Amino acid sequence: MQHGKFIMSGSVLSNLEVREGHFLMSLCLPPEFASPLPGQFAMIRLKNRKDLLLGRPFSISGFHRHEGHVQIEILYRIAGQGTRLFAQLRMGDQVDLLGPLGHPFEISRSTKKVILVSGGMGIAPIRYLLAYLRTNRFDPAPSVDFYMGAKTADELLELDNIRPSCDSLQVCTDDCSMGHHGFVTEPLEKGLKHYPLKDTLICACGPLGMIRRLSELLVKYPVACQVSLEERMACGLGACLGCAVAVRGQNGERQYQRACHEGPVFNLRDILWE
Repeated sequence: MQHGKFIMSGSVLSNLEVREGHFLMSLCLPPEFASPLPGQFAMIRLKNRKDLLLGRPFSISGFHRHEGHVQIEILYRIAGQGTRLFAQLRMGDQVDLLGPLGHPFEISRSTKKVILVSGGMGIAPIRYLLAYLRTNRFDPAPSVDFYMGAKTADELLELDNIRPSCDSLQVCTDDCSMGHHGFVTEPLEKGLKHYPLKDTLICACGPLGMIRRLSELLVKYPVACQVSLEERMACGLGACLGCAVAVRGQNGERQYQRACHEGPVFNLRDILWE
């Protein structure tokens, strides 16, 4: 795994509001930036802003390597003071970036079916994972089914780009404004009865409640599942221990791992909920 653990400067190529309060930011970085794997993230800090000293963690939602530079994409929503300031960035503005960081999704080349599950802003890392699965790294490429959930249709991001890239797409909204009315785990449970579980991998990201429900659901289904946890982070390097996650150790004992270092992607069956 590559870790470009040094701070570099980048410039904003674009910062578009794709839905109300939701933005897709594209950054230009030096070619030395290591190619990220799906599930990894970057700590980004506004340059020369003393009122925002700490960087903010953002899942890497897209990556492109060009001649002389690389481009990463960050899909985010305004959730507080920091992201509100990020939303004000314009073309040419400068940021400091540390990354790529964290433990990524791991896809075996023997996997025949990948099930992607996202809830709300959990679409951010899953978006990049879908694009990664559709590259020539996999031969033959696994088939991909996508289960996407959000509170309302207005919060379903990237639908037009995602639909042609997967074999099937199931949309769910809490308010019945589009697709299935209810939680995304409900149609997933029906679908699991028909999948070849031995050759299937579930990759998910979303609110903790969704991840916990997925854990309860998979008690009945012996299918591999990796989840990216949406944890608050301060340093991004594992030094502050502020993003600890309770997991089951090799001998069954309770231990804590850092979402920014051993995660943010974990084996779902290793997570302890009580």
